[in-house]
Amino acid sequence: MPFSVVIVTGLSGSGMSSAGKAFEDLGYFSVDNLPPQLIPTFVELLMNSERGVVRAALVVDIRSGEFLDKFPEMYADLKRRGITLRVVFLEADDATLQRRYSETRRPHPMGLEGVYGSLQREREQLAPIRELADQIIDTTDLTIHELRQAIRDQFKPPEAGTPMSVTLESFGFKRGTPRDLDLLFDVRFLPNPHFVPELRSLTGRDGPIVEYLRSHEEVGETLDRLFDLLLFLLPRYQREGKSYVTIGIGCTGGRHRSVYFAEQLAGRLSAEGYAVRASHRDVER
Repeated sequence: MPFSVVIVTGLSGSGMSSAGKAFEDLGYFSVDNLPPQLIPTFVELLMNSERGVVRAALVVDIRSGEFLDKFPEMYADLKRRGITLRVVFLEADDATLQRRYSETRRPHPMGLEGVYGSLQREREQLAPIRELADQIIDTTDLTIHELRQAIRDQFKPPEAGTPMSVTLESFGFKRGTPRDLDLLFDVRFLPNPHFVPELRSLTGRDGPIVEYLRSHEEVGETLDRLFDLLLFLLPRYQREGKSYVTIGIGCTGGRHRSVYFAEQLAGRLSAEGYAVRASHRDVER
């Protein structure tokens, strides 16, 4: 089994320590606040260890003195060795981070005048590392337990024969895009049942809406093409070590077209052996 490393980094206060504990629960060799310049040596020790370690999660943040300068060099070094490497960047909005610091009464590690100024400086300095991230997790709306569950869902080592888990989330663009999507499809170009008065109050799970959408050839063609694309993409995500993929499907209000597509694709993917869940954020709004 190839050796794999997950580097957890991001904004102070975004939940990096909690993420590290979640990886530890999954059987990763987890270390918090390891200086970047020591990571290649540390990984080499783990790979040669008699303990049989095959995966590690390393939490690195701006408290490390040479964090910004050494991170790209360390990243390139691990890539050259052929190690399976993923960088997870955690962040949250300013108001949430300020509230968390206020609740804990801890100073920001950058030590500037005021938490807000420190956050802006930190965002600016971490921007190049954020660009290297394989996954960005916004913890603004997540509790510690939800963050740990998100880590478990997306990084649980696959057991032999375990199907990839897929979530299809419908939503309305007028209420914003969901966080942490792996793929996003926009179906607003298709005929909208909202403009048919007798259909407006129904949802994409109701028979009259299903019949209306199926009566349009372009709806069926779009559904077929999206399904074929997912059959092409999902095995390749799985090949790269992902065990969990979240797919967003958006229409204007999130009640009709996106719900229909999420339900239809969920049924088709389930028939292909994937563990699928359809979620509808705005269907009751």
